Amino acid sequence: MENMGLGLTLMLIGMITVFAILLIVINLSKVLINIVNKVAPEEAPKKKVETQIPTKIDSNIMAIIEAAVKELTAGKGTVTSVEKL
Repeated sequence: MENMGLGLTLMLIGMITVFAILLIVINLSKVLINIVNKVAPEEAPKKKVETQIPTKIDSNIMAIIEAAVKELTAGKGTVTSVEKL
């Protein structure tokens, strides 16, 4: 019976130790994240200037695109717009 009490005591001490170390890791990671955000803030993405010139799609190419969409979607899909990327 003496060994059972010793085993439970060691288990309790081990669980408390692991819990304390996890709390330390969580708090230190929060502090590190705050420091990094202050030292090197995330840059705002630069706005893209769109200089695309709208181009007219040839009627033969448009018909081919519509036929391909119709075939791939079994007649359920439609082409609403076509843009050159």
